Amino acid sequence: MSQINVTNLTFAYDGSHDNIFENASFQIDSDWKLGFTGRNGRGKSTFLKLLMGKYAYKGKISASVHFQYFPYEIADMGMNTAALVREICPDYTEWELSRELSLLDVAEETLLRPFGTLSNGERTKIMLAALFLNDNHFLLIDEPTNHLDIAGREIVSRYLNEKAGFILVSHDRAFLDACVDHILSINKANIDVVRGNFSSWYENKERQDAFELSQNTRLKKDIKRLEQAARQSGEWADKVEATKIGKNKKPDEHREYVAEQSRRMQRRRKNLEHRQQAAIEEKSGLLKNVEQSDSLKLFKQPYHKTRYLTLTNLSIAYGEKTVLTDFNLSIEAGDRIALQGKNGSGKSSILKLICGEHIPRRGDVSIGSGLNISYVSQDTSGLSGNLADYARQCGIDESIFKALLRKLDFSRLQFEKDMQDFSEGQKKKTLLAKSLCEKAHLLVWDEPLNYVDVLSRIQIEDLLLAYEPTILFVEHDWIFCERVATRMVGI
Repeated sequence: MSQINVTNLTFAYDGSHDNIFENASFQIDSDWKLGFTGRNGRGKSTFLKLLMGKYAYKGKISASVHFQYFPYEIADMGMNTAALVREICPDYTEWELSRELSLLDVAEETLLRPFGTLSNGERTKIMLAALFLNDNHFLLIDEPTNHLDIAGREIVSRYLNEKAGFILVSHDRAFLDACVDHILSINKANIDVVRGNFSSWYENKERQDAFELSQNTRLKKDIKRLEQAARQSGEWADKVEATKIGKNKKPDEHREYVAEQSRRMQRRRKNLEHRQQAAIEEKSGLLKNVEQSDSLKLFKQPYHKTRYLTLTNLSIAYGEKTVLTDFNLSIEAGDRIALQGKNGSGKSSILKLICGEHIPRRGDVSIGSGLNISYVSQDTSGLSGNLADYARQCGIDESIFKALLRKLDFSRLQFEKDMQDFSEGQKKKTLLAKSLCEKAHLLVWDEPLNYVDVLSRIQIEDLLLAYEPTILFVEHDWIFCERVATRMVGI
């Protein structure tokens, strides 16, 4: 075991006046299993790249271990998978690799195939196995769950629970709880480290936030009283000056007396103002910058029928490959249905079919007339241009759209950027905010939480529970599904 020490770390991107990190100092042990959490765009991936030496920074990072980053950068997707493993870890032995693949439920025959032909889940598992074969390496694992179904996440979380020496960026609460023993969290421009899993960290955060909010409320009342007292004391001083000056004095004495009294009253008034202002500043300095998650709103549209749609004996095939056979589903008002199934089982195809995309199929698809559907795709690559133009193209209210994004932790600076420059989490939030602005009868969301931070996930959960829209969704965050879904349908 050794220590990784971060001392006075300060970093800002070129051209930016705001520091991502400012004098952040902490230390971690190289055998800890750390979960890294924080809002999208706060610097989680940036910090991992700083550890990798990708950017220049102020301060010091010292470690006696080598850092390796997941996902591993692959130049040639046509490379044989076994050759790729050898590239990542040149010194591995066959039995060690077999052991790792067995723990991850990956068939050894997978090594004989070109890496580009593997599923996203297989790629994730192969890369993790190869990276953990390296000795004296500390892994920086950046969002491995985005391409894993629920079963795959359970396998990988069990695997990581048996390992040590990594920082894991993930927004899946159940996944974090199953495999970490410490939490790194970004608080403004600093990084905090606490022992425990995500649930214990979040429970403590809620208690701390509630306490600091109550303290803020009390301090704001004190400040208001001080400000009122300052105004009243100024008015009192003016009245005293007006009543004292000039009583029973001769003209020359009167002028001298007036001047002296005015100087004294001004000194008293300034001294009083300074004392009161110091008290106000002292109280203001105690105010905490509590990170609050504002409630979201949904524009729910009533539909004239109870039954929205029915799928009967639906089968889907792409060429000779059948992905779905004799599937049945009905959606009625108030249903919140989570489609469950392995990757490649046809979940996304069902959603696209319902939204009007041409999908090769057999069976009956009956969709209610005039049913307005709002779709959130897995794919964010089509987002470009500014938010104002995007709102106009989508026919949604720009001010409401941006207000929702503000509640999802967008800074006003983001509003001026091209959407192509957003992080993946910010792009997905853009699609979600657009969907929430649309006056839809039915929400159809395909893995809406990919790359979306934990606090925003909780906001979205609370929204769906408060407004109870009719929704059909695919999502691999098990806690989200359990909280939100009225029914889970397996494929």
